[in-house]
Parts: sequence; C-alpha cells; structure tokens
Amino acid sequence: MSDAELVLRSTRVITPEGTRAATVTVSAGRITGVLPYDAEVPATARLEDLGDHVLLPGLVDTHVHVNDPGRTEWEGFWTATRAAAAGGITTLIDMPLNSLPPTTTVDHLRIKQDVARDKAHVDVGFWGGALPDNVKALRPLHDAGVFGFKAFLSPSGVDEFPHLDQEQLARSLAEIAGFGGLLIVHAEDPHHLAAAPQHGGPRYADFLASRPRDAEDTAIAGLIAQARRLDARVHVLHLSSGDALPLIRAARAEGVRITVETCPHYLTLTAEEVPDGASEFKCCPPIREAANQDLLWEALADGTIDCVVTDHSPSTADLKTDDFATAWGGISGLQLSLSAVWTEARKRGHGLEDVVRWMSTRTAALAGLDARKGAIAPGRDADFAVLAPDEAFTVDPAGLQHRNRVTAYAGRTLHGVVKSTWLRGERIVADGAFTEPKGTLVSRPR
Repeated sequence: MSDAELVLRSTRVITPEGTRAATVTVSAGRITGVLPYDAEVPATARLEDLGDHVLLPGLVDTHVHVNDPGRTEWEGFWTATRAAAAGGITTLIDMPLNSLPPTTTVDHLRIKQDVARDKAHVDVGFWGGALPDNVKALRPLHDAGVFGFKAFLSPSGVDEFPHLDQEQLARSLAEIAGFGGLLIVHAEDPHHLAAAPQHGGPRYADFLASRPRDAEDTAIAGLIAQARRLDARVHVLHLSSGDALPLIRAARAEGVRITVETCPHYLTLTAEEVPDGASEFKCCPPIREAANQDLLWEALADGTIDCVVTDHSPSTADLKTDDFATAWGGISGLQLSLSAVWTEARKRGHGLEDVVRWMSTRTAALAGLDARKGAIAPGRDADFAVLAPDEAFTVDPAGLQHRNRVTAYAGRTLHGVVKSTWLRGERIVADGAFTEPKGTLVSRPR
C-alpha cells in the first residue's frame, strides 16, 4: 500500500472471489492490492472514490473487424478503439480480414501494426488468417505474436480472404496443431448454404431461411471430427444455432479441445422483431428466433458457451441496403456490448459477475492474456470499467463513436452506463471525454 500511486474505492468491486466493498491499489500500471474497503490511503496516492458504482475489470473483446488499412471508410483503429473505450472494453483483438492487406503474412501483420500503433485508445492485438495457399506462413505469424488463426468454411464475403474446403482445413489445422496454436472458425457449411432457398429481397424471413441452422451444425460437426483426429485446439466463432450445442457438449465430454463464443446480438435481438428491409440487423450466421436464443442463454449458464464477444463488423451506410441478399452482413456493437448483454442478463437472473466472466475473464483466457487481463487481482494490468448498472439510456446513433453510426440497437433502452474506463491505471474516457490514445500493441505470450 505504501507505494501505491492510485487508489480506487467502491462498495462494489468484482473480484475473482466475488463482489465486495474494496480498495484497489495501483502502481506502475498494475494492480498491487485488493484491500478492505476502509484501508488507509497513503498521503502520496490519489484516491478515486467511486461510491456505489461497480468497478469491474476492463472487457477483452477477441472478435473485432477494424478494417484498417484498406477499408478505413468502414472503420479504423482510431474510431474503433474510441468506441471500445466508451463501452468499457480495454483490450481488443483485430480480425485478419476486411483490411487490405489481410493479416495472412508477417509483412501484412507489420503493416497493420504500424497503422494501429499511434491510433489505439485501448490495447490491440491481432489474429492471423488461414487461407488455402498460406500454410507456410502460419508458423512465422505464430512466432510474430498473432493470437491464433481465423478460417472460413464458407465464402467470407471478401475476395481476398477465400474459405477452406475440408482438405485445406485439415492441412491448415495439422500445421497449427504442430506448433500448439489455435484455429478459430467461421463454421457454416457451403453445401447447405447453396441448397437453401435464395430469394433475396427485403423480407427477413427469406434471409433467415437462406442461412439455416443445419449449415452451422454440419460445419461444427466436421470441425469437431478434425480436432479430435489431430488433437488440435479449435474455437467456434459467433455461434447462433442452438441445435449445435449437443454436439459441442458431447465433444467436450470426450476431451475434444473446443471452445465456443456467441455475440450480444444473438443474445438480445430476435428474428421475430427484425423489420423487413432493416439490414442493420443482417449478420452471418443470422439472428435467429426467440426459442433459439433461450438455448444460447442456457448454454452460457452451464458453460457450454465460453464467452461473449461483439463480432463488430461495420460498413458504410450505403452498403446496408434494404435487400438482405446483397446488403453487407455485420453488426456494429463495440460501444454497446456491455450494456446490451447486461440488460438481457439481469432479466434472466444473471449477475454482473456472470457478465464479467463471459466478456472479460474467459476472453482473456482464450487469448492467453489471463496473466495480465480479465480480473481485478494483484499483478494484473490496472484496466477497469466503472459501471452504473441500474441507470438506463436510449440508444441514439449520434452518440456512437463508430465511424459509421449504423446500429441494430437504435431506439432501444439499455441498462448499464459506463461512467469511465481505465487503461493501466490511467482514465482514458470519462462521461464522454477522451484522452489522447494510450493503448499499446499486445502479442500472444511466448
């Protein structure tokens, strides 16, 4: 305590042991102690008394499309990381596609790092990409510090990032398993997608029918088989199909090393409420029915789904046409993810400790950053979000920090207002006012 530079005090601090009144001490950007609420504060330390606002660890979002460089009119590191900070996210990991070039070689990684370095308001890391023709680039990317490798099993939507067929998947996964890496997978089967009715037009029901659950289920079954055969570590991205959950549970029970994420939009929005022509709700796989959503919440509660991430995938407004077949598929959620998930979680009897586990602790563990991130505990980075959980607000797109203020949450009332966000003991945003960028580039721990 004597060397503390900063002390944060709250009646509600979320720690690995539970929520309690506590005093948190910080020195040199790291948490040095979690002490009793009435611990004496040294005269040399700055005290921030947060009252009854909840102090929780900064969120770690492992699924973000920043699109920078190359498609910076869609998003960029400056705007994306401001949106993240405004939403209590202190670390994000950027996906390898939608930028030009994609992160599929070490040279491309260096280009992206150079672009991000001076623009990051939060800490930023990078996934690599697994393409049909870059197997030899995977180990060098791993050695250069990417957190793992993303692959698509169906067309990605951008020509420069083609998907893997089953033979190519096996080849890439064998290479990645050989050096102990992680493959993260967009799991939809292209044959099932091709066989589904493709009507196009503004009806959401037609779009939903074009991306059936069995496309996810079949792709996940194939991924499980490959992971079992190779003893490889795999992660299912943005799960939307509740029908795949028994497959995942059975694979886990027999020791297959598979983890799973879902997204705020699958947990808080339903197909029944999507207006025709409202392609701000379009994403792939799609937002499904309320009964399916219930299955996802049950899987979060029992641990089958490990974590919740945004899959923030923005575009310019003109690409969000009223034809669901041709509109860009992606939902912008960085700034609103904590509030959206908390709003629904509290209705379903979950506490903020659960939300922290899904959106910070387990995402940090997925990326291998759990020695530094994901908990308020001594030795961790002093990354915090300060939340007023009972305050409500109505989503106004004009108040978003994303470059393109298109959102499926417009007009919705959400609970949980982020009052301030802290990165390594420095307040980077408070009540809408931002500091200059203070984020650093982070790499996979060696």
